[in-house]
Amino acid sequence: MGIRFIQPVKPDLAEGLVAEVYTQIKRDFGRIVEPFSLHSPIPKLLAGVWMASRESELVGVVPRGSKEAIAATISRINQCPYCVDAHSIMLNASNEQSIATAIGEGKYNQISDLEKRLLVEWALATRTPGSRILNEPPFTLEAAPEIIGTAVFYHYINRMVNALLTETPLPSKNQLLKRPLMWVATLIFSRAIKRVKTEGDSLSLLPEAELPSDLGWAHSKPNIAGAFARLSSVIDEVGSHSLSSEVRSFVKERVATWNGEFPKASKSWVEKIINDFTGSERATAKLALLVALAPYQIGKDDIIAFRNHFPEDNKLLGVLAWASFTAARKIGNWLHIPKI
Repeated sequence: MGIRFIQPVKPDLAEGLVAEVYTQIKRDFGRIVEPFSLHSPIPKLLAGVWMASRESELVGVVPRGSKEAIAATISRINQCPYCVDAHSIMLNASNEQSIATAIGEGKYNQISDLEKRLLVEWALATRTPGSRILNEPPFTLEAAPEIIGTAVFYHYINRMVNALLTETPLPSKNQLLKRPLMWVATLIFSRAIKRVKTEGDSLSLLPEAELPSDLGWAHSKPNIAGAFARLSSVIDEVGSHSLSSEVRSFVKERVATWNGEFPKASKSWVEKIINDFTGSERATAKLALLVALAPYQIGKDDIIAFRNHFPEDNKLLGVLAWASFTAARKIGNWLHIPKI
């Protein structure tokens, strides 16, 4: 169980920026969980990821349970079993047990709360550009940055988790133990969910950055805009250190024409389109395309092929983070704010 392929910084050994971020995570989230700590080999990336999560999901006017429902639904359509379990726990901690069950079983029409059911239907459509519910979203203009920010963040984090974590956050995959283990985890997080939190508390972790135009949905909420601007700046930096400009351009072109569908066949689709690359660039392009467009298809062999050329943790983390965020911000372009 746990993080694969990289070595995260352990909480008791954390220093500097990593220690600062870990302190905030423990205070506001309840526990230093693996989807955050897997980013710790690159401290600025850890900080950017934490602030994007905190400022969109943990604070604001939209109830936490509504945003957890969005996170759980997106995790399900992205085929991320770890994240589905994790957000089922958070829904339980938010007193939304029936919604957790409905999402976990894919029985969305059993959600009796109309407002939350519409948000779940919206989340289900986030990989279907042009759909009616995306064009006419079921939330207010004030709520849009929180809801879209939560969706974009989980389209990012699902990809990272599929690549680097095991199938569940629980200490056992035994189905007989799942219910009691989830109950214990619920108790751990429920206190942190109820704790009062201040918007923008995380922004001091990184210097200010300019918000890219394609993240303009965040503009009306300064704390969310500031968080995603900083994360975007860090992602651009780690991407330039981890992928050549040729590979970055190639992946961006492929993501630009993506329609949200995951390939249903084997990984042969990616092999066919990377023929112009050889050696380390071929391994990098393959890994980046897989995590961006078919994260559930990433296998141990793809990671090993990349690490044969680049054994450093920060290189692997940089490729995965850059490609995952490239896909997530593309999805963000499909998510419209309500018309005035």
